[in-house]
Amino acid sequence: MVKPTPNPPESNTLNLKPAILKPSIPHNPSAMFVIAPNIDTESLLAHACESLASASVMASDFATFLDGPQRSMLLGIQQVIMLADLAVNRALDNVAPLD
Repeated sequence: MVKPTPNPPESNTLNLKPAILKPSIPHNPSAMFVIAPNIDTESLLAHACESLASASVMASDFATFLDGPQRSMLLGIQQVIMLADLAVNRALDNVAPLD
């Protein structure tokens, strides 16, 4: 038995342009966790580097408790964290070159 397929939509009804979302209400972050506006870039990068390194170690340690696809997925996430850590380290070197 042949199942009829629906006709494709008309080409003028397709909008292939990506949607640009414009928030109608400005975003006001919670004051619970706020970074002081006067913190220098070097300090922010150093803290981000330490946080990423800690997240990498936590993901790696947690992966030891998993098997199969879940372990592979977590190790993939850990690799993305390591790449971000490398990028932040390079940015930190650019801000404060070693003498």
